[in-house]
Amino acid sequence: MQDTLANLKRGEKGIITDVSSSEIPLKLLEMGCLPGNEVELVQAVHFADPMYLKISGSHLAIRKETAVHILIEKVDE
Repeated sequence: MQDTLANLKRGEKGIITDVSSSEIPLKLLEMGCLPGNEVELVQAVHFADPMYLKISGSHLAIRKETAVHILIEKVDE
């Protein structure tokens, strides 16, 4: 089973492998939340929203309820 973006810990990186487009706002797709792009969790509040991410050089914030629909493969550094 693959991880989701919601499972990343601060400082961890992953490669987006799949996006459930019916659950993801078009704006996120336009900002680079696409399969093959690297994503890093910059900051998150425990048990709260939002999650602050770095995707393809852009910084954005998303809710965890959205992040669970984005599948990733964690990158070990």
